[in-house]
Amino acid sequence: MSGLPLSGSLSRTVAWRFLRGHRSRLLDGTARAALLATALGVTAMVIAMALMTGYREDLQGKLVRGNAAVIAYPVGSDAALPAAKQKALERIPGVLRIGRVAYGQGSLGGEKSPGLEVVLRGIDPAGGQLAATREQIGTGPDGLAGTVLGADLAARLKAKRGDVLRLVALGFENGRPRFRYQSLRVTGTFATGFAEFDRTWVLLDRRAVERLMGSRDTPTDLLEFTVADSAEAPRIAAAATAILEPDFIVTDWRQLNRELFTALELQQIALFIVLGLIVLVSTFNVASTLVVLVRERMRDIGLLGALGLPPDRLRLIFLLYGGFLGGLGTLLGVAFGSAVCWILTTFHLIRFDSDVAAIYFIDSVPFRVELPDLLAIVGSALVVTFLACYRPAWKASRIDPSSALRYE
Repeated sequence: MSGLPLSGSLSRTVAWRFLRGHRSRLLDGTARAALLATALGVTAMVIAMALMTGYREDLQGKLVRGNAAVIAYPVGSDAALPAAKQKALERIPGVLRIGRVAYGQGSLGGEKSPGLEVVLRGIDPAGGQLAATREQIGTGPDGLAGTVLGADLAARLKAKRGDVLRLVALGFENGRPRFRYQSLRVTGTFATGFAEFDRTWVLLDRRAVERLMGSRDTPTDLLEFTVADSAEAPRIAAAATAILEPDFIVTDWRQLNRELFTALELQQIALFIVLGLIVLVSTFNVASTLVVLVRERMRDIGLLGALGLPPDRLRLIFLLYGGFLGGLGTLLGVAFGSAVCWILTTFHLIRFDSDVAAIYFIDSVPFRVELPDLLAIVGSALVVTFLACYRPAWKASRIDPSSALRYE
């Protein structure tokens, strides 16, 4: 019998029949408990990994859309960008557009609400990551400058299109701080999904922000690069550095948010390990099922041994049984966890109000199931299942056939 070429298929057939057998209520109950425990553990891991992956990718995308993938900061107040360098930057592969952006601080209020602290973002019309038309941020027929507000900011100010708001900006003149006042007409709103931007940003014409900040005659604007693929930001930043140094410091979104994304990656790894303990505990149920199976199939084990089935093939039967049980539970957990993630993301079932969104930077929780995460979950679940099943299978292969046939 040991030399039969069908011994491998025989092991699989016997293991599958053991799994489908209904001779014992105890064995059936133990197998169902092991199957359910494995499925629940894997489901928890799929949902947790999808949450962390979705949060990290969503936060990354909103950061890049709100600011830029690559940013160049001028060094000193006399930094300028010659036309030759501008053309060289535009020729970098992957660069779609280069825009000048000015920032400032101020307070914005109206008749219906008190003043709120805001961030002034001066942009060129129809340029940059957050585009606005010349009609939206230009000066209207009434002489008032147009502005586009973050959606949450507009809601807090109770401002709607056409309302006039009062801006108080803190700038400088001759090295001294100075307050400047400006009336603005609301021409629209924007929503990035990133709470910090939507709650505080005010889009204006870049020249208006330069005037309010007192930097109109000093070229201190930032350069923001719109790129085709944010993953190429480090390469583009390195190429831009070679062109712009030493007048500009060039950085990318990864460097600007290194601590945040490093912390998120470490948190995801820690969460994977902690939730993996659930799957580890569930494998004890699989091992218990094998122990019960060995006891209830003792005469079958003795008969197979007496017919010449070698111990390694007998051990393979029980390893396959545990693998079938753990693999089925893992597949059920992956399917159920993926379905839950799809429902939660599609219907935005987990949402935050504006105050909580300001803490977590997002207004709804995305769940993204990625193939690398699934492979890691399935691989770890199958490995711990195999390790838990090995000892019961090894002990079953050591049973003496004559003793097993006399077992009652």
